Amino acid sequence: MTSAYSPVPELNRLMDLQDEVGYGEYADGFSLDDWDDKSGLEAGWSKDPEFLAALIPFARATDGGSFYALWKVDDRADLATLPVVVFGDEGGQHVVARNLRELFRIATFDAEPMVDWDGVTFYRAADDAHRDSHEDFVAWLGEEPVTDPGAIVAAAQAEYGERFAAFTARFLE
Repeated sequence: MTSAYSPVPELNRLMDLQDEVGYGEYADGFSLDDWDDKSGLEAGWSKDPEFLAALIPFARATDGGSFYALWKVDDRADLATLPVVVFGDEGGQHVVARNLRELFRIATFDAEPMVDWDGVTFYRAADDAHRDSHEDFVAWLGEEPVTDPGAIVAAAQAEYGERFAAFTARFLE
C-alpha cells in the first residue's frame, strides 16, 4: 500500500520503504521529512511569498539540518521531474540533481553532503560502513550504487546552477 505522503508517487513509494526500514536507515543523512514544510526556509533563508512558493522542502540531507527541496523552475505538472536543491545548515544553497531520480541515485552513495557557500560535495571513505538498510534502498531503486555523485551534481549545476543562483539572489542577502 502506498502512503499519501505527497502528490509525488515516487516519494510515496520511498516513504513506504522508509516506514518499513526506519527513518535515516537507508542513506546517510537522507530521510523524507514533512512534505512542503516551509519552516526551515522561513527561519534561515527568506519569508518572501514568491521564494516560498517556488520551493517544496521534502527531505533531510544531513543529520545537522541541511535539507532538500524541489525547485519549481517552471510550471511542469510532474513534480518528480523538477530540479532538486539543497539548503545547508551552515549556509549555501545549490542545485544537486536535475530530478528526483538523480537525487535517489546520489543517495545510493550513502554519504551526507557537505554544503557550504561555495558548493556541495559528497565524500565517503572506502572503509565506511553502509547504513543498516542501504541494500534495501538500492534494491528498491533498482540501480547499482553510484561511485561518483559529483558527476550528477555537476550535470545539474550545468543545467540549472546559474538560474538557481539568480533566483535565490533576488531573495537572499
